[in-house]
Amino acid sequence: MTTKAAASKTAIPYEIWVLVAGAFIIALGFGIIAPILPQFARSFDVTVAAASAVVSVFALSRLLFAPSSGWAVDKLGSRRVYMLGLIIVALTTGGIAFAQEFWHILAMRLIGGVGSTMFTVSAMGFIVQHTPPQMRGRASSAYASAFLIGNVLGPVLGALLEPLGMRIPFLIYGAALLVVTVMVGFLLRPKQTKEQVKVVAPAMMVSEVIHHPSYQSALLSGFVNGWVNFGVRVAILPLFAASVFHQGGAIAGFAMAAFALGSALSIQVSGRLADSNGRKPMIVAGLLLNLLFTGVLGFATTPVMVIGFSFLAGIGGGLLNPAQQATLADLIGNDRSGGKVLANFQMAQDLGAITGPILVGMLADAYGYRIAFLACSLVALVSALVWMFHGRETLPTRARTLKKVQA
Repeated sequence: MTTKAAASKTAIPYEIWVLVAGAFIIALGFGIIAPILPQFARSFDVTVAAASAVVSVFALSRLLFAPSSGWAVDKLGSRRVYMLGLIIVALTTGGIAFAQEFWHILAMRLIGGVGSTMFTVSAMGFIVQHTPPQMRGRASSAYASAFLIGNVLGPVLGALLEPLGMRIPFLIYGAALLVVTVMVGFLLRPKQTKEQVKVVAPAMMVSEVIHHPSYQSALLSGFVNGWVNFGVRVAILPLFAASVFHQGGAIAGFAMAAFALGSALSIQVSGRLADSNGRKPMIVAGLLLNLLFTGVLGFATTPVMVIGFSFLAGIGGGLLNPAQQATLADLIGNDRSGGKVLANFQMAQDLGAITGPILVGMLADAYGYRIAFLACSLVALVSALVWMFHGRETLPTRARTLKKVQA
């Protein structure tokens, strides 16, 4: 039986499916609040730049705490860190519903970012430890698909909840995170999983992979992903839609849902292609699609164009993310904990999410939204070129074949 056939017949581990279910609930709740968060901040009579800061401060907190979260995963285990992170985000998100001043929102988002990086890094580490090499793309794809489907349905559910006002959705999201915490605590009890708090082999250090071309390229593409998709898309797109269209909030919500839908559809095949044809082609194709259709957003003159461009950009995101995560898993392997290596990647992503909204917001104020979105394309193009000419294939079977050809 070939490696490709074996990978297709091997079932994704039970532990991963538990995380997939949790990811769906988390994303559903996030999809409810994402389109209204900048508008809720604006309701406190602050500037556009200040409203965008509620996204940047969250990413800043994730960036600052990422090294500690990687250390915590290596010392305490993925399950414990994952649950603690969920509890922190649940409490701080629910707390936003009671905000009386703008700085209350910033404070809750700052603390919430700590919990967010904890469950993000620990989930990545959990997938690495429990997934065989030949199906890492599929496992990453399943996990990412759950997030994307939740992000598709979340804004729709949020629209139905609109009569309840802008505060209730934050309570709903907080409650959803507590549900996930209980579910993970029950279904991933130590006796039911293979995870050990302490890994036998020593934890991988960043110094062991920092000079690897693919890790360097992944750090840059992670930065771009944070800049374009986690930063600008969440902070700037709602403000752009509000400035151009009458019902900008609803249009922004549908655009975010369309992006998630495009990613969810493409991710169904991208994970398998990353496992069969290699990680690098998927990453490059994803970056190129993402930069093209993000760049033209500023030229959209109708709601259909905004939603359509977002959908097509989402397809690029769906090609990029599973292959990118599988690359990191290839570099770490199954027999070692890679909390610090994963945290370093997460820091790059968060750095992009911090700087993107701020710099692109400044460009929008000075030169308009067209130049702002085109700047996102330029940043993504640099990353695509780096992957083309510097990044290496890490899929074990594909990498060995390439080495033989080059020899």
